[in-house]
This record gives sequence, C-alpha cells and structure tokens, in this order.
Amino acid sequence: MRFTVAIDGPAAAGKGTISRAVAEHFGFAWLDTGSLYRAVGVKALEIGRGVIDPAVAAQVAAHLQEHDLNRDDLRTARAGQAASKVAALPEVRAALLDFQKAFARREGGAVLDGRDIGTVICPEAEVKIYVTASDDVRAERRWKELRENNPDLSLEQVRADLAARDARDALRDTAPMRAAPDALLLDTTKLSIDAAVAEAIALIQKRIG
Repeated sequence: MRFTVAIDGPAAAGKGTISRAVAEHFGFAWLDTGSLYRAVGVKALEIGRGVIDPAVAAQVAAHLQEHDLNRDDLRTARAGQAASKVAALPEVRAALLDFQKAFARREGGAVLDGRDIGTVICPEAEVKIYVTASDDVRAERRWKELRENNPDLSLEQVRADLAARDARDALRDTAPMRAAPDALLLDTTKLSIDAAVAEAIALIQKRIG
C-alpha cells in the first residue's frame, strides 16, 4: 500500500511530535524533512567557517549521508536558523527533492513533516495536515526546549528568532511555507500533546476508511 501523510506548519507548532506519533500508530515510515535542512545547514556552516555559501550548501545536500541526520547538534537554535537559510536556496531544495518524493511514495505508507510537503513535495498526498499554534505558545514551547542546553536564553530572544524564521520561510521565492488548499487545519494552541496526536490520528483514519 502506498499512502502518504503530509504534515506542514511553522516551527514549534508540534508537527514533529505529531508526525512521529502518527507514523508509529499506523506503522508508516517517518521522515522529518527539517532534519535534512538542519544537517545541510550545520555542515555548510562548518565548511564555510560560520558563513553559508550557496554553492557549498548545494554540494552538501547532493552528498548528504544518513549519519549526517543523527548529529547531536541538529536541534540547536543555530541549526534551526541555518536550516531556514539553506532551505531558501533553490539548489539545495532541488538536490533533496528526489529523495523526499521517493520516500513519500514508498510501499507501506509514509509520513513526512516540513513546510512544503503538501504543496511541493507531495501535492498528491492522500492526507495533508497543516499544524499551527499561536506565536506566544510556539515561542514558549521552543524556549523550554532550548533552555536546557542554554539556560541564559531569553524567551524574548526565542520569540524574535521564530518571527524571523517564519518570515524567511513564508516569504522565500522557492517553496514558501503555506498550507495546501486542501490541507486540514490542526491548531494546537490549546491542545495537549496527547490531544493533538489523537486529533491527527482521527483525521487520517477518516481518509483511510
């Protein structure tokens, strides 16, 4: 069976947690596409000594290895900002496109989460969900996540970083972040993790029949 679930949305809305739980529930393969861009961004920064060169980033994307996705530093704020920058580069997106498309249509079902899954990567997905939450709630969630490794990080700084990233993701020329016209909206602002996951599972179950 080939069945694709495309889950999109801004950072810290909960799409990663939801998509992972959904994949486990239905026995589908799961791909956090954000990890692809985080890995490319971090590696490009290292090669460029703190500067992202588009040509270098494209080369990194073209030769990305599975072990690159298992780095311990991919969930840092630095990696998130780098991911947003390389994701705006057409060359990087093109280099990663085929991999994502093949994953999406693999036998046995697949769940992909990102920012352009339902609009660019998998417009033919059987289920498209756009996960969102209020800016304040997203900032607080991300701040609680990041402060464990960076206790000096302020909530205001996280809020500003998220706002900058949202603008960069939504306004980029290539595959901007937006909900697909036929995507189902899931607002997690007032939902617990369990409630959000349950709602996503119910939406998918209806489509599976």
